[in-house]
Amino acid sequence: MYSALSYVAHGALAPLFLGHPKLRDGVRQRLGLEHGPALDEGLRVWFHGASAGDLLALRPTITALRQLEPRVVPMLSTITNSGRAMGEREFKDVPLRYAPYDMPFSARRALEEVRPKILVLEYTELWPNFISAAKKAGAKVVLHNGRFSAKNLANYKLLFRAIGNVLDDLDLLLMRDEEEAARAIELGAHIDRVHVTGNTKFDNLREPGPAPESLRKVVDALGWQKDDMVWVWGSTHEGEEEKLLDGYRRLKTRWPRLKLIVAPRYVERAKKVRELLHGCLRTNPQRGADVLVIDTIGELFDWYGAGTLVFIGGSFVSRGGQNILEPAAHGKPVTFGPHMQNFADSVQVLLGRGGTQVKDPEQLFRVTQELLERPDEIQKLGALAHDAVMSVKGAAKRNAAHLAELLR
Repeated sequence: MYSALSYVAHGALAPLFLGHPKLRDGVRQRLGLEHGPALDEGLRVWFHGASAGDLLALRPTITALRQLEPRVVPMLSTITNSGRAMGEREFKDVPLRYAPYDMPFSARRALEEVRPKILVLEYTELWPNFISAAKKAGAKVVLHNGRFSAKNLANYKLLFRAIGNVLDDLDLLLMRDEEEAARAIELGAHIDRVHVTGNTKFDNLREPGPAPESLRKVVDALGWQKDDMVWVWGSTHEGEEEKLLDGYRRLKTRWPRLKLIVAPRYVERAKKVRELLHGCLRTNPQRGADVLVIDTIGELFDWYGAGTLVFIGGSFVSRGGQNILEPAAHGKPVTFGPHMQNFADSVQVLLGRGGTQVKDPEQLFRVTQELLERPDEIQKLGALAHDAVMSVKGAAKRNAAHLAELLR
């Protein structure tokens, strides 16, 4: 029944798939009517993530697995165009294709072409027909960085009662934490196949190195000094800068040399933010400016290193937060607002260990003021944040060991 309905559903949703800017490319490949990239012979492992962030979470495990088993031939698939674009940029030596639509015909054609030994699914990418086709093709199926939301548990149970328990077909469930593992078992996963290995997104964090020459040139052009205190607002969203501006002005009256670096989450907002804050753009630094707005892509991690302390955006608006681990890796104290539901695991890592959650901009002002008054506390919290982040790395090696054992 589910297989029949999948054809009906995909037919009904065809206008959306064909018109949506993130989904409209690669339709023939998604249908199984067009071949993907050529693959070398060897132990083929198909890694699937829905979008760009999912592919990045798979990268550390791919690297670790290749080190353990050189015969592995990895392949990546994704659903969105943005995921494919990121994959082409970040995975130069890993073939990439669009995942098949979750219909029996499409999934079967794709699996017959790739012939993987293992299909690795990221987070909750549990597509019944895709999984069924993999099993029929003789592949093992693994859930990687597995997660099951507590609020959706009842929906999963209802779905599994209707179509059969998809978890029965999983050979391994590599879960992010104990709670996620307990939910998987509650949903019917075989307990001996469930392992808590951690979250590989922590393994993507690199140890910071010296600031790139391009960044140092910008700081020199601004005329900032090494002993200036710098507040960084990372990945801010629409409306957040207005909420933060009053606090910055009040701090500025106490510390006239306090500088500000703002990195909007979407670079197209940079000019608007510059006008609001009366600063200058990173691409046009002006000597004497106290506010720098980043209008480039891919540099935020390095700019965190130029800060004294950091606030992470997306947390004073209902966007679910942004990455709080990158500034922590630089050894910076990190503050963030109440809306961090998309990064709850990261909050658990940092809260009380260099990370501070505030309820509103006024509390953020008070916390920031207290830290600026106590430089020694800034150093202490920064060291705690760095150590906390580095202590949770290692999931990729554990996951790779399980995959290598499954291949054997």
